[in-house]
Amino acid sequence: MAKLKINYPKDKLQQNSTLWKYGMVVLTIVLICIFLPKQPRFRYEYQKGKSWNHENLISPYNFAILKTAEEMERDRQYILRTVQPIYNLNDVASKEQIDQFNTDLNEKWQASQLDSAETGDINDYREVGTALLNYIYERGVVSLNNRFQNKGSDSTKNDPTSLEYNFVLIHDNIAQQKNTVDVFTIESANQYIVGALEKNKLIEHKRWLAEVLKNYITINFVFNESQTNKVEQNALANISTTRGMVQKDELIAEQGKIINNDTYQKLESLRKVFEDESRISGEQNMVTFGHFILISLAMSLLMVFLYFFRRDIFNNNRLLFIIFIVILVMLGVLSWAIKIKIPSLYYIPYCSVPIIFRLLFDTRIALNIHILMVLVAGLFVPNSFDFVFLQFTAGMVAIYSIRTLVKREQFLVSSVLILGTYILAYVGLVLTRNGSFSTIYWQDILPFTVSVGLTLLAYPLIYAFEKLFGIVSDLTLMELTNSNSRLLRELSLKAPGTFQHSLQVANLAEAAIYKIGGNPLLVRAGALYHDIGKMINPLYFIENQKTNDNPHEELTPEQSAQIIISHVLKGIEMARKNQMPEVVIDFIRTHHGTTKVDYFYNMAIKANPDKVIDESIFKYPGPVPFSKETAVLMMADSVEAASRALKEPTEESINNLVDKIIDHKLMQRQFQNADITMREISESAKIFKAMLKSIYHVRIDYDLNKKKDS
Repeated sequence: MAKLKINYPKDKLQQNSTLWKYGMVVLTIVLICIFLPKQPRFRYEYQKGKSWNHENLISPYNFAILKTAEEMERDRQYILRTVQPIYNLNDVASKEQIDQFNTDLNEKWQASQLDSAETGDINDYREVGTALLNYIYERGVVSLNNRFQNKGSDSTKNDPTSLEYNFVLIHDNIAQQKNTVDVFTIESANQYIVGALEKNKLIEHKRWLAEVLKNYITINFVFNESQTNKVEQNALANISTTRGMVQKDELIAEQGKIINNDTYQKLESLRKVFEDESRISGEQNMVTFGHFILISLAMSLLMVFLYFFRRDIFNNNRLLFIIFIVILVMLGVLSWAIKIKIPSLYYIPYCSVPIIFRLLFDTRIALNIHILMVLVAGLFVPNSFDFVFLQFTAGMVAIYSIRTLVKREQFLVSSVLILGTYILAYVGLVLTRNGSFSTIYWQDILPFTVSVGLTLLAYPLIYAFEKLFGIVSDLTLMELTNSNSRLLRELSLKAPGTFQHSLQVANLAEAAIYKIGGNPLLVRAGALYHDIGKMINPLYFIENQKTNDNPHEELTPEQSAQIIISHVLKGIEMARKNQMPEVVIDFIRTHHGTTKVDYFYNMAIKANPDKVIDESIFKYPGPVPFSKETAVLMMADSVEAASRALKEPTEESINNLVDKIIDHKLMQRQFQNADITMREISESAKIFKAMLKSIYHVRIDYDLNKKKDS
């Protein structure tokens, strides 16, 4: 894809450009060094369930084997089951309730009208009630806690409905072991009162006394949550994080053998010990310095590439700022993912970076930045070869799959191709190492699928970059080439002849750019809008004149020339008013370059043979084309317009016309600033000739008489 010439107004980023430029480079390097992990890199790469692809690993020293997360959770749950909750005895509450019962009994007795010989003596009720309350509070009343369910005896641990558990009762700093079976709850205390009264022969009104006593049952074994939590935390803090030891010179992993759970945990333990020792030994600063050297080298290579091959971006601090921001954000996300230890780093949409740069800039920049990003990431990720190979191949496919963006469906096609590349590369890596399809873990494909789905978010991000930084991507160009856009619809209504001319020019220029290389969307957009200035005075242009009335007949050649030339300036004004991108306005500005309006210039000479004619009046303001696309448009515009004047379009007349026009442009040095070669100009001319012959239905003239003579 050809590079776009992007013009921006001067701003703060472009003042003191050299200082800003290298300041941004250094800041980017420093921030990357800050973001990414600082620990020394463990030299071995491995995955559970896959082969050990290094030489036999012998333990360099004694180290403890770390427990797995599952083992730690199992130990934690065991500790929590063994910790007994703590309760405090509240003897004040029980004494207050018993005293209150004795105080209230007389009043309740009289209110119930039980004061008769048949009901018995009130003192019997008082004595029995007090005895029951004393017994209940002596055993204790608790509120059961679901948190400690199934902490009781072995016979109830498997009963999901059981709330029996042991607990510790503390009174006057004396701890006492108890079980919820041996104490009351408020409900069971009420049931005990009813049962005990049923057996008592002194009490006549058993139900009445039971209802009275219920009001004086309260909890006197109070759960101490803070003390219980403290005991649990102390117990959890004493859980051992290791199980067993690996002795020095012991074989940890054997080459070619599958890494099972036990071997994997030994490797993880060795890696942890290695990183901890390196951190403690004071080598971290040297590790950071090493990172700084490597990242500086990678960034320097990127800047060298931009300097030699994309000087327009190298000199534009705004565009460099975009590049550095995207790099920092993606590496920041990678660093965050490594620190929180997400299940797979392949969930990160790494292919969104080359897609963003491919659509904002071009293929070469996208590929170079993607290589840089993958290499830097490879310094920190586990299994770096797998990561680099998978991301590099998928990124290349992402770039190539949108080489020429014509339809939005290409986004979906690109996503499918990226996912297919991930899967093929993953299967290939597994087969080369293990030689069997049985060792392929198909669940590992899920992260690739998620990553490809997240990669689609690159497209709204591109829109945001366009609005924030004034870049024109292929997405915007694709929208501009829609003939239903407001400006093109207005052009088709006000100047239908010009609109048809623009469509033909777009087809010619696009076909030529496809052949010689360039941005077809850009040249098509430029061609469709290059003559929008003719909407101001459409009848002064021959393609829009419906009758033989020519308004130029009432004007002098100078006036006519100025009206014709003004369509360029009017077009620029209209385009800017409608917020058209500068890269499209460039086509309006350059499609006539600095050529003359020859027809009216020659008319002025004929009308005034003795007068010196000021050529500047008849010249377009320019500038001349400065890119391959604008040069091709100039040729296509002139060729298409001139072909309409052919009275008898034949193969010979079309060939002569195209050659004459292009030679004339070369003589006027209209292509001296454009990055187009003579070979590319010649190829473009061939395309124009072939297409014009097709448009005018030119047939090959076979001379039958000559054939007979031969």
